[in-house]
Amino acid sequence: MQNIKELFVKFPHVGKVEWVSFRPEKRGEIKVADAISVSPEDGIEGDHYSGKNRKRQVTLIQFEHIEMVAKLLKKGKINPTLLRRNIVVSGINLLAFNDAEFTIGTARLKMTGLCHPCSRMEKNLGEGGYNAMRGHGGITCEIIENGKIKVGDDVQFEKLKTD
Repeated sequence: MQNIKELFVKFPHVGKVEWVSFRPEKRGEIKVADAISVSPEDGIEGDHYSGKNRKRQVTLIQFEHIEMVAKLLKKGKINPTLLRRNIVVSGINLLAFNDAEFTIGTARLKMTGLCHPCSRMEKNLGEGGYNAMRGHGGITCEIIENGKIKVGDDVQFEKLKTD
């Protein structure tokens, strides 16, 4: 029988990047891209957030959670631009990356916390949008090693944090 600590590092398969974006201006328009470059010093290249607060350099959300939010709101589909996250991934539980480092494409990231919804979700998604997003908002990350992240890249657990 395996103990819980051993189970924390076992994943049935890797995830996949479905969508990437950045915002050149605070509260500005989302720019959807095929790929983004990231670095610990500068965050996402071209993003307004830059390297200001390393704990929120990149935000990720699960595709499966977007589908859940759509169901809760009785909508067929939700455009990821409305959610204001940088990367949408599928096929892997992002919440399992708590206290962990992981790779996306050639970049290495570390989960720093949950990405809670903001009041803009009510405006962007309609009535009930804020509450529909609660618990489904994704994660915030710090960039550990620079690299490129593109649609179709693998998302893979690497190791538990040691700090």
